[in-house]
Amino acid sequence: MAIPEPQKSPLRQWGSRSHLDPLPGDGASAEQQRLQAADAGEEDWKKWGPYVSERQWGTCREDYGTNGNSWEYLPFHIAHQVAYRWSEDGIAGVCDEAQTLCLSLAMWNGKDPILKERLFGLGGPQGNHGEDVKDMYYYLDATPTHSYLKMLYKYPQKEFPYDQIRRVNAGLGNHDAEYELPDTGIFDDNRYFDVFVEYARESVDDIYMKVSVHNRGPDAADFHFVPQAFFRNTWSWEGEGAEKPMMERLAGNRVAIRHSKLGELFFSMEGEAQLLICDNETNVAALNGDDQGLRPYDFAGDAAATAKKVKDVLPFTDYYAAHARSCDASGWAAIYCRFFEDGDARKAPFEAARAPPKEPMYHATGRIGAGPYKDAFHRSVIKGDQAAAGAAKGTKAGLYAKTSVAGGGVSVFRVRLSTIDVPNAFEGFDEVVSTALEEADAFYANLQGTLEDPEHRRIQRQALAGMIWTKQFYNYDIYTFFEGDPGCPTPPKAARRAIRNSDWDHMQNCDIISMPDKWEFPWYATWDLAFHCLPLALVDSHFAKGQLRLITREWYMHPNGQLPAFEWNFSDVNPPVHAWASWRVYQMDKKKCSGVGDMVFLEEIFHKLMINFTWWVNRKDAEGRNIFQGGFLGLDNIGVFDRGGKLPTGGIINQSDGTSWMAFFSLTLMRMGLELAETNPVYESVAAKFFEHFLHIARAMTRTSAQGLWDEEDNFYYDVLTLPGGNRVPLKVRSMVGLIPLFAVEVLEPSILEKLPRFAARLEYLMTKRKDLADLVSRFEAPGVGERRLLSLLRGFRMKCLLKRMLDPEEFLSEYGVRALSRYHLKHPYVLDCDGQRYEIGYEAAESSVRIMGGNSNWRGPIWFPMNYLIIESLQKFHQYYGSDYHIECPTGSGNKMPILEIADEISKRLVKLFEPSTDGKGRPALRVHEKLATDPHFRDNILFYEHFHGDTGRGVGASHQTGWTGLIAKLIQARGVAGKEKSPQAFSREVSF
Repeated sequence: MAIPEPQKSPLRQWGSRSHLDPLPGDGASAEQQRLQAADAGEEDWKKWGPYVSERQWGTCREDYGTNGNSWEYLPFHIAHQVAYRWSEDGIAGVCDEAQTLCLSLAMWNGKDPILKERLFGLGGPQGNHGEDVKDMYYYLDATPTHSYLKMLYKYPQKEFPYDQIRRVNAGLGNHDAEYELPDTGIFDDNRYFDVFVEYARESVDDIYMKVSVHNRGPDAADFHFVPQAFFRNTWSWEGEGAEKPMMERLAGNRVAIRHSKLGELFFSMEGEAQLLICDNETNVAALNGDDQGLRPYDFAGDAAATAKKVKDVLPFTDYYAAHARSCDASGWAAIYCRFFEDGDARKAPFEAARAPPKEPMYHATGRIGAGPYKDAFHRSVIKGDQAAAGAAKGTKAGLYAKTSVAGGGVSVFRVRLSTIDVPNAFEGFDEVVSTALEEADAFYANLQGTLEDPEHRRIQRQALAGMIWTKQFYNYDIYTFFEGDPGCPTPPKAARRAIRNSDWDHMQNCDIISMPDKWEFPWYATWDLAFHCLPLALVDSHFAKGQLRLITREWYMHPNGQLPAFEWNFSDVNPPVHAWASWRVYQMDKKKCSGVGDMVFLEEIFHKLMINFTWWVNRKDAEGRNIFQGGFLGLDNIGVFDRGGKLPTGGIINQSDGTSWMAFFSLTLMRMGLELAETNPVYESVAAKFFEHFLHIARAMTRTSAQGLWDEEDNFYYDVLTLPGGNRVPLKVRSMVGLIPLFAVEVLEPSILEKLPRFAARLEYLMTKRKDLADLVSRFEAPGVGERRLLSLLRGFRMKCLLKRMLDPEEFLSEYGVRALSRYHLKHPYVLDCDGQRYEIGYEAAESSVRIMGGNSNWRGPIWFPMNYLIIESLQKFHQYYGSDYHIECPTGSGNKMPILEIADEISKRLVKLFEPSTDGKGRPALRVHEKLATDPHFRDNILFYEHFHGDTGRGVGASHQTGWTGLIAKLIQARGVAGKEKSPQAFSREVSF
């Protein structure tokens, strides 16, 4: 069975309204013209991009083991020796959209035990709050066609403290702060390099890489540089006879690169360089111990230290030396016993698996040649072995140069990968790069024309750069993953299928996808992706629509209608926000195109979403009462216990958020149906169906907690635990779960009813014949407009009750946004005693002290952008109905009353403040993870967009590069810019809502 070569995504070949758009006028920027040409299929400007992951090791798709521990199977310390099966990783990496050929960089400071060619971090069990990248790097700039890209990597001149970070973090518990690279003191005297990497293109297949190395220290320091081009390994798995591409030495330290799909390219670097060539194949001998000490840390002695219970040593053992694994079964058992409440229960199966695995590592089988292998550059540069990477031909090439960078000085390297082979390849190089930057400036000047504050322009541009840099080639054919490849021994099937995703073997993912974070989460998460698409649509609505459409395609969506969650468990359930994101991106795109909507996109995705809606109704309404479950629903540890697993009490949880999300889903599909009905009356009755479904959910939600979810005593929505005997226990946790009912709101304008008589007739019937349902719809006669209708889970009283709590600084309202859990629980933790068991949840403003769903995300107090963004949108819709004369106290207890729209604006201001320099000299609140990050002139203006933020101080928490949904800051800033230009809060509402 031959493995098919990945092809260009079909989404790039059809289905875009932009094919019908007129070409940009003379005033269009060069980047806008490139976008138009790419979207119209005229020039494939998106063929090359920053699609290389920052971590392929430790992923589920590279885990061919039988215990489900992906962190153990292919850990960091052997990643430089092992050829990956599915995708590649690297620092500042770019590749073509099928990841046939990659370009990235490697560095060496003369002291590290290995080359710095991929980012270092701790695996899930190693970090005291889960996986955590430890390198320092920033995405600084990018255009949507990748014609210009810029990032920064900060490389210490002292030996990188791999082992120190590993060992110190091992001694930390859930309540301790994470031990980061700046905490080691390695940047204290500024003895480090700022490595700026810029990419520019003046044609599709001509890539200019400029690397500027700034020595921030006082003394000269050596810097070793190895830009490297390499093919993704496809041949080792295919067996004999499979095509193997080739790189070949040419005169003048140039490399000819030949591939049947890409044709011929040439790889070269300006100046003197040593040409290195090897094969991107696994070094089996190194895995068996013959690695010449080229590893980031040595495990010898760890077992003895663990036996003595030395606190600051991770329970790894020297099992590594013999079996090429990060630790043995007893080591993993010790980790789980430390961090998980059920650790002792987990220990037995780990101990039972203590025997060394009988089968070889999957990546060490298949078609592997005589070498030199993937790690040869390490041997050549660090060990000085001139023959180590001296092959005449291969599949990986590097250009090695060494320089001494003066204290305070800079050295520049120029690299080119091109289909053009000319003797003066670097003539005019800097002009190409500077022109690309100028064109990027022009593109953003057009986008940011309404932004007067230079800080807001900086924040937005870096946020959008992060969104673009975190596009990734994602490759995962689950059927082949389980069945094995023709060139390798068949991997254990039954044991591996029992671990995860066995019922998703229809999935064939081979696409460019927006990732939450290319290191911590180098796999797509569908509900994250939905939020990504709004900021992406600011710069590239074609790509945003393609992402939303992609997840609903038949090779992604399950045959039963479920959308995939994420690779650790595709069957997990995320909030149904895909419809909302599709509708919002459609609206944004329609506004850009002078009111002409992409009806092909809207209609196609509407049909797929109806299938997904049916899956929800059939699977997640256990009692048939329009009260929904759903599990953890993306809010990892927000419950008193894990809502996503088997409940320790038995029974089910009827969820406020699950039910509210379904009401939200219903209203969004109704609104999409009404838009489609304006050109096709068939959709009027479909829209009416979703309107009626919303009403039934709303009726269920209005009941008190004896049957529904509203608590009359606390005036708040709670989850309700239904025990096996039928008793119902409200779980009185004041959390985001109780605020999500705000999201299910829509305003029907009378003009819609005038256009759509069939829908209006059904609505009128329900209003007159079903008073129990009619009472759920508020009506308001707007002067000069007509009767406007409010569809919401909340009538006036309940809305006021929720807003009173949400806007209370002692509960949800922080200086930097709305918290996920009320601060009330700091002094009043919620305790549930059930069947002799005690469960407790309290307010934790930053990192979580409880490991639920991995432990690296915390919904028990921090501020999360996706929820805050939906709160702002919902408040704007309420304002559309209630108007400017309807005032709410904000903050609660302040005596200050304002219209609902101004409350939305106030929350937006607080979110933006996370990234603005403070007036007290302490730097941007989000960067106060470490004083140097926040205040040092070489750090403070390089912004990190964290996963979530401290509920009291605003400092960044969780994944440090999750621009993903935190990239929503770009959309908020854009809306604030328009509002500021027009001096109108109504403009802010329009810009966020459209």
